[in-house]
Amino acid sequence: QLTMSLNSSTLLNEENSQGPKRNTECLESLEMQTRPSFQDNPLQQLQLASQEVLEKAKKSGRSRCPRCSSSRMFYCYTCFVPVETVPTEDIPNVKLPLKIDIIKHPNETDGKSTAVHAKLLAPEDVTIYKYPCIPEYKEKRHEIALIFPGPNSVSVKDIAFHLQQYTRKGVCDNDDDCSREPFLKRAKTELKEEKNLNGCSTSNRSEGPKLKKIIFIDSTWNQTNKIITDERLQGLLQIELKTRKTCFWRHQKGKPDTYLSTIEAIYYFLVDYQQEILKENYEGQYDNLLFFFSFMYSLIKNAKCAGKE
Repeated sequence: QLTMSLNSSTLLNEENSQGPKRNTECLESLEMQTRPSFQDNPLQQLQLASQEVLEKAKKSGRSRCPRCSSSRMFYCYTCFVPVETVPTEDIPNVKLPLKIDIIKHPNETDGKSTAVHAKLLAPEDVTIYKYPCIPEYKEKRHEIALIFPGPNSVSVKDIAFHLQQYTRKGVCDNDDDCSREPFLKRAKTELKEEKNLNGCSTSNRSEGPKLKKIIFIDSTWNQTNKIITDERLQGLLQIELKTRKTCFWRHQKGKPDTYLSTIEAIYYFLVDYQQEILKENYEGQYDNLLFFFSFMYSLIKNAKCAGKE
């Protein structure tokens, strides 16, 4: 069962500039899509910076992007900067333990992408690419992983072991000589054998190669195939997030709750990475990655509640 969605969305489609009236219409439209899980707020325990700046921006309505002068709400999704009513110094800056590349499908609507949140809140560590303009990862594949579900995907806790396999056996210089699938199957078998012998996984060891970059795909599920089959992504270790449930308000119809939006996937991966790989207690270091997401979630939930009164 596939357990992660690469679909993402923000609260408002900012393409139409009709001021506060348009914002209300968008909110009402999204409110109708709210799912039953919104009865309780699973995001309320997050350690977030003050969202007062977003409250003020919401009341004042759309504002100009300081770079392109487009009318937007909260931030510009094409320039990746806050609008004039949301000073940069008033939004949190999150430092990440590794670099993140986000590959955005060209047909994914800019105004619906939660990937922008990551770039806004961790600008030094996040880069967004629009497919097909993506980097060559082949030479660094022993220190890079891709978040994507599938038969060859591994869990976060087993990352270290599989990276060790890449280093120990060597990464093939020619994809024709060594396909990724048999390599990962072989590594999985060895991991099971080592667990049986030692009673634990080598992923608990601190030595060995370290993950330096993680890649996320930002698109609807139906759009992912063209990207995931790109030769530049072949041979990368794939990681699957299996246990988290989405709070996303544009959930894909017919998909399980474990299909996450892009910003949720980034956040939950980092929480697991902190605990499983860095072996450190998680104390809210990355909670502010959901700064915008949680605010929009609350707006939709409140609109739903108000509609029932």
